[in-house]
Amino acid sequence: MNLLMLDLVDRFYALIWPLLRISAFMGFASIFSIRAVNLRLRILISFGLTVFISMQIDIPKLDPVTVLGLKEIFNQIFIGFSMAMVMQLATAALVIAGQALSGSMGLTMANLIDPTLGNVPVLSQFFTLLGTLVFLAIGGHLIVFGILLESFQQFPIGQSLMTQEFMGKMISWSAMMFVASLLISLPVLITLLFVNIGLGFVTRAAPSLNIFSVGFPAMVLSGFLVLWLALPNVIGRINWLWVQTFNQLRSLLLT
Repeated sequence: MNLLMLDLVDRFYALIWPLLRISAFMGFASIFSIRAVNLRLRILISFGLTVFISMQIDIPKLDPVTVLGLKEIFNQIFIGFSMAMVMQLATAALVIAGQALSGSMGLTMANLIDPTLGNVPVLSQFFTLLGTLVFLAIGGHLIVFGILLESFQQFPIGQSLMTQEFMGKMISWSAMMFVASLLISLPVLITLLFVNIGLGFVTRAAPSLNIFSVGFPAMVLSGFLVLWLALPNVIGRINWLWVQTFNQLRSLLLT
């Protein structure tokens, strides 16, 4: 009976370290932390990946109630959280693109309450859903799970990720929010700029014309029309954003 209990304790210690990293990643990653992926499903995926990864790597024996064990707990949570933050910044780029277009089209007041992102415009919701569909269409979930397995090989349990080079890569990656959002929203923004210029000429030519009754429908209709025409290009740029996200995740493992 004592031997059986010792075997169970050893197995628990062998599973707890990869489970911490995987659970932190699943809890904070943008795609896996949405309400559609409920808590039970996330726990099931985390346990399944933990059992699979524990068979592929060598796990050192560490007591989690010691000082070294507590340090390793925070280390594993930090690694999983850092990988999740890379995906969160990619999703933030889609939200910023939607906010820029909503402000240009006059849809700022039409907001939706998203439990994961807060009070965001309708177009931000649209871009977030579109980004999720593109992520699943290109097999992003399988790529991310492969990178998660690779992280245990590049950064085995017991090795810290908190280095100056790592912090520099995270800060430089945060600029991708603005670069990607600009690339995604640029076609519609440029078109709306020319529509605004045209409305300005119309206002100067006919001062008695009510610009609010003409300008707002013109901006909304032209914005949706251009967004519909530019949708293939937008999907391609969202695909490029996810590819850059996967490359950044691998780059973090090479610090």
